[in-house]
Amino acid sequence: MYWDVTEVKAEKNLILYVRFADGTSGRVRFMPQHLTGVFEPLKDPQFFAQVFIDSGVVTWPNEVDLAPDAMYQEIKEHGEWVLQ
Repeated sequence: MYWDVTEVKAEKNLILYVRFADGTSGRVRFMPQHLTGVFEPLKDPQFFAQVFIDSGVVTWPNEVDLAPDAMYQEIKEHGEWVLQ
């Protein structure tokens, strides 16, 4: 799918750089108040840096992942996806 993630890099301050199969790219920015529940481990910079791609989906260990279609839509429209 065009929204499959083909590249992901963890940047400082809870930011990811992502590129999609169609070449669209941008950033995902996590606001600290969003990091609750399943996203709580992302507060640890070492855990955050373990991001990888699994079948086109941005993923971390313990099955923490992000919906690629929603991410694509926001990045396509705004250049970034802010999770608050």
